[in-house]
Amino acid sequence: METFICGESQSLYSPPYFDGENYGHWKTRMTVFIQALNYDLWDIIMDGPNIPTTIVDCKGVPKLKNEYTIFDKKNLQLNARTMHVFYCAFGPNEFNRIRSCLSAKEIWDKLESTHEGTNQVKDSRNFFFWNNLVKI
Repeated sequence: METFICGESQSLYSPPYFDGENYGHWKTRMTVFIQALNYDLWDIIMDGPNIPTTIVDCKGVPKLKNEYTIFDKKNLQLNARTMHVFYCAFGPNEFNRIRSCLSAKEIWDKLESTHEGTNQVKDSRNFFFWNNLVKI
């Protein structure tokens, strides 16, 4: 199989590398990389993993591992696969930042809040920008 090369000597078959710099650039590339790899992986990032549950006394409770179906295991594997893609993309500092995360969604959310800020921080930045622009 022929390997195509993208910018910065990036293979089409490995995720874009992130060392903590240029987050916006990396985020765009990683989004498309994951969507192209398997769009179900992107759904895991946006929605979180599907935790296998069963109904007990009219309430959903997590299944025991010995109750998992093949479908349950495949859904859990999607989260693990997505986390693996992230692990392969990070340098040591970024890996250490997310290593305690238990889901791909948690990794993505942590990266966004670390490198872009929370929605409250983003709103404050926008207010500060527009407030200073009006003063000019």
